[in-house]
Parts: sequence; C-alpha cells; structure tokens
Amino acid sequence: MTRKPIALKSLGLFAAISLTSVCQPARCQQPAPPPTEKPEAKPAAPETPAQIELLETHIRFETNGTSRKEVHVRVHINSELGVRQFSRLTFDFNRSYEQIEIPLVHITHASGGSADILPSAVTDQPNSAVAGAPAYQDVRVKSVRILGLEPSDILEYRVITTGTAYTFSAGTLDPARPPDFWFDHSFNNTGVISREIFELDLPASRLEPAKYPATPEDPAGILPTEGGALIKHLQQPNASLRIWSRIPETSKTRTEEKDSARVLYTWDVTPASLPKRAASSDDKDSDVALTTFSSWSDFSSRLGQTRTLSFSTAEWTKFSSLYEQASKDPLPARVLYQFASKKIAILDLPFDAVRFVRDPYQVRTRDEVLGDGYGTVAQKSQFYRFLMTRLDIAVRSVFCTASESPETQLPRPSLLTHALLVVEQQGRAYYLDPSIDVAPFGVIRADLRGKKVLDLASCSESETRCWKTVPPDLPFASFQRVSVDAALAGDGTLNAKVKYTMRGDNELLLRVAFHQNPRDKWKELAQLLALSDGLRGNITSVSASDPTATKLPFTVEYEISEPKFVDWSKKPVRVPALLPQLGVPELPAKPESGGAAPPIDLGIPLDVDTRVTLRLPPGTSVEVPTGTVVDRDYATFASRYNVRTGIITASRHINFLHRQVPADRTADYAAFLHAVQTDQSQHFTLTRSDAAASPATKKPTSHP
Repeated sequence: MTRKPIALKSLGLFAAISLTSVCQPARCQQPAPPPTEKPEAKPAAPETPAQIELLETHIRFETNGTSRKEVHVRVHINSELGVRQFSRLTFDFNRSYEQIEIPLVHITHASGGSADILPSAVTDQPNSAVAGAPAYQDVRVKSVRILGLEPSDILEYRVITTGTAYTFSAGTLDPARPPDFWFDHSFNNTGVISREIFELDLPASRLEPAKYPATPEDPAGILPTEGGALIKHLQQPNASLRIWSRIPETSKTRTEEKDSARVLYTWDVTPASLPKRAASSDDKDSDVALTTFSSWSDFSSRLGQTRTLSFSTAEWTKFSSLYEQASKDPLPARVLYQFASKKIAILDLPFDAVRFVRDPYQVRTRDEVLGDGYGTVAQKSQFYRFLMTRLDIAVRSVFCTASESPETQLPRPSLLTHALLVVEQQGRAYYLDPSIDVAPFGVIRADLRGKKVLDLASCSESETRCWKTVPPDLPFASFQRVSVDAALAGDGTLNAKVKYTMRGDNELLLRVAFHQNPRDKWKELAQLLALSDGLRGNITSVSASDPTATKLPFTVEYEISEPKFVDWSKKPVRVPALLPQLGVPELPAKPESGGAAPPIDLGIPLDVDTRVTLRLPPGTSVEVPTGTVVDRDYATFASRYNVRTGIITASRHINFLHRQVPADRTADYAAFLHAVQTDQSQHFTLTRSDAAASPATKKPTSHP
C-alpha cells in the first residue's frame, strides 16, 4: 500500500482505479525530412478533441429569490474523441425546485448542411443514485443523445434552468427580509474555451443597503428590529448584495424596467486575458462570487434557526436494548454511531449545505426512512442526533470547505463542500462522517483532517469563533500488517496467499471499496490491490472481514497464482522479495531562487510491517541480500533476509514516527530515503541444479 492513501473523493473510487497507468501516448508522426537550407518547423501543438469556440452564461436573479440561468455553447469537434465526448449531453437537476429546458441542439456539418436534434432524443430520468429510492425521484438527469456528429462539425446548444435553486428562505429571523441568494463562477484559462461571456443580471434594490425604521440605538435605520427591539445577533443584516471578482468586469450597466431598476455585470474574456492561476490552495476560490449574507455569523444564525428536531419518549422506547448496550461501552456514542451507520444506507446525492440542515424529513418520516433502510446524509445525521439526545450527548454539525482562508471569503453556502458531525466523549472531540457507512468511530477522510470547518453553533455567537481546525490525528494508532505465504513450484509457477490487516486511512479506503462492491467483484478489487503492491498473476480466491465491523481492524485475504514466475533456463534466476513496496515520500521539489525550502511531509504516523515465507523446489540453492537497519528520530527502517532448508523468510518494517522532517534536515532524509529504496531494489538469487530438473524438461535420449 502506498504511504499516502488515495482520498475518498467518492465512495466508489477504489473500484474505478484503472488496471493500467493512465497515460496518453504521443501522437504518431511521420519521419522528419532530411535537413534543408530552411530550418525545420516545430511540430504543431496537438489539438484538443473539441474546442469550445463560445461559452455564454447569463444569470438573472429576482428580488423574490427566483433565478433564471441560460447557457449557450458553440463547439468545434476536432477528432473522433471529441465526437465521443459530445455524443451525449447530460444535465443534473432537482425538479422539486428547478426546471431545465433545452430549446436548441443544432449541428452544422463541415461537408455542408445542418441538422437539429429532435425532441425525441431528449430523455428525463431519475439520477442513477436514486434508481431504487422511489421517494427521491425528483433528483433527475436530463440528457440529449447527439447522433450524426463528425470531426470538423460545429455543435451548438442552449440550456435554460429556472427555479429557486439558489434561494434561502428568511425563516423566522425577519419575515420582511427578502430571500437570500448566492452564486459562484470560475473562468477556464486552459485554452479549451476560446471566448467566454458571463453576465449577472441583478436587482438594483439588492445592491443598495436596506432601510429600516430609525431607533435611538440605530438612528440611520441600518439594522432591523422586531417589535421595536433591535436584533443584536445579526451584525449587518441589511440584506444587501455584495459581489467580489478577481477579474474586473468588462462592463457594468444600469437599466430601468417596468417595476424596478436592474444592474447588468458583463465579463467578456479569452484565455490570453485571464491571469495565470497560482499554485496555492487559495487559488481554488471562484473568480466571481456574490452573496446576500452580511457575515459568516449572519449566515450561521439564519441557517441554524431552521434546524429543528422533534422526538418523543415513545420513539425512544423502540431502542431500549440499544441504549442498554451503549451504557456498557466506554464510548456510548460509538455504539449509537455504529447502529445508525448500519441502519440507514446513504444515497450518494450532491451535497447541499442549506438542505442538509433544513428539515431532512420533509420528504419522508423517520419511520419511513428506518423502514426502507436508506436515506440522505441529512436524514442519517438527524437520526444520529435523535439517538444521542436520549443519553444527553451533544452533537453539532460542522461544514468543510476547500478554501484555505474561508474567513476572508464572502459568506455563502457554496463554499461548503461536506458536512461532519462532532460529539464530545471523555474530554475529546470525535469527528464523524455520516456520508460513509463503514467509517470507524472518529475516522474521517485524510483530505478533511487538519482543514478548517464552519461551526454553526459557535459562529452564531461570535464571528471570531466561526472557523475551527479539524484535528489531524486519528483516534487510534495507524498500522498495516502484510503477510505472504508463497511456494515456488518446479515448473516456475508461483502460488501465494496474501493477508492484509490494517488500521488507518488505507483501512477506510478498503472498507468502502469492499462494502460498495458485490462479492462477485471482490476478485477485481484484490487484483488491483495486488498490482498496486507489485504482485502479478491471477487471483483465485478472496475474502474480507465484515466492512461494517468497524471496532476491529479490517482484513483482506486472497490467493494468487502466477505461471512462469521464473524461467529456470536462465542462470542464475533473480526474483524480488515478494514484499509489497513501501511507499516512502519523495524529496520535495527545490524551491525557486530565493525561496525557503519546505519541510518534508511524512503524513500521519504509521507502522508498516511486511513479511514473506517462500518455499523453494528441491535442489534449489539461494543467495539472500544483506539486511538494512536505519534509525532516525522521525522514522525507522529495518529489513531481514534468511534462508534455511529451502525456505526463504524476509521482512521489512518501517515506522513513521513524526509528521514532518524539518527543511534543514533534507540531506539526512535523503540518505534515509536512499537506504530504503536501495534495500527494496535487492533480489534473491536462485540456482537450480541440473539433477533437480524435471525429467519432462530433459531432452530424450536417441537410440540407434
């Protein structure tokens, strides 16, 4: 297994790993002509499969929060790959609050003539994630099948989305306050889009501070009141609209309509006019953002007010045996969490921070969710809250973001990418991910640890307490144990039994993979696992421990067979140690001139132990390499190789003790890395006597 685990971007990620390296071969070219008096022209840059010549996006927001988004695209198809890429257009939407129309799909053929795609080519079907969930058929995909498309054709289409997808109800805070809305947009500077036009059409009234009745405390009438009393928990609740852009707009015009004035912002950009993005994490932020929330505290207060949960003593009695079991555990919250994880399977739906906290049972009741055994992340989270309340265990929601400095960004839900739950047990905060059914208690994805999260409860009290940092550690020590029991036959066939036992980030990755895939796909998963660790051959059997039994380490066992592992005709035969490669972080790239060298990131502390026993056929002698021992305060490594009576035993053990190596110790770490890599490149040398060869391999003796 690699040192740094693959992030669980989606629950089915492991199954999607390709069996071969994902690299695109260079385009075939004719041999270069012989030198002439003129210098040889440089080869042209390879074309993109399809070039978007024009991308127009127009978004209009109304004062009541409704919106209309119209997208117009013109694409030049350059190759067969481009034909395949645009053979079907798909658009996700939720028909409970938005609608999609596709009024135009037109092809202009390079050979002459044109064609319009008929309405019969448009389909409207439930999202595959809700195919077996009748209550969620509003989550849909509208798609268009494009037939007759060829290289050099022009494809043009228009898509219109209307609804209230971006609004947030004012709730009980201030009934007179207009609904909130927000939006983000980023321009593409990769060259795939030749020209992009982006327009924001906004009501002028929302761009100006709202006026409230003057009071002695607020003579300017800036802050709202309820019954004459100033609302103090909102910092700047004037419902005004703010816009931020890293790229200045091309134009800004004000128009007068029948009922109100409007302001139109326009950006007309090309790849050459866009600034180059820096490599910093903050550069992931949008190019254009707008919001009606005055502060993160304002946003958290309003969002938190809508989160309600009702329960009754009668409902608690349904789980009396569960509470009895929980009371006997040192971590009662762990028992309830594991029960909730098994009780409700998660529908893999797009994350929406607003709808996460707003009445998750508006579609189905709690009994319906429990009876069907599936639901959304919000419903599972609320069920967990319900269970915790009976034991007076506090549970709060926090929201992750991709931004490194979200506190400096305009406050808006679109910055929030994921929801976690936090419970306090035995003086420690445990972060839980309700979107993963098989995560051990207190284990969340590696890419979320150490990052900032929005804490609604704290933020509604003070703006300075909005953002907290997730602890980087796991609730237990991480380790991986790999044992290989192998036998080499006289015909060169290798048969091996491999067993993995693990705790930590790779454990979570494998739990999800084996849980999400049916048993008839487990051989494919084991094949990927074997290939990632340098083992070739065919998987003949595979088994795994119960992915939902999260209190114990996860184990995977498989048997693998590789014919012709060795060719005895080659003398001597050199074979690898049959141990999984230990992934050790490489040295960081050298900083630019004048830049400070960064520390070396080792990741979370991890103890990895790999062992192999290899039985050799009779008559085989072997030379084993010399073991290595390297001891540092940040990591240790030791390898041992032995042979006795035709059996090779070998082990490699590496223990990462610290998270980082200081930059001033780069030379020391380089020596440590070199020692590990040199050891892992060593081989066993096998020699088989002629007398030990099988009679079938000897040439027959001729007779007169």
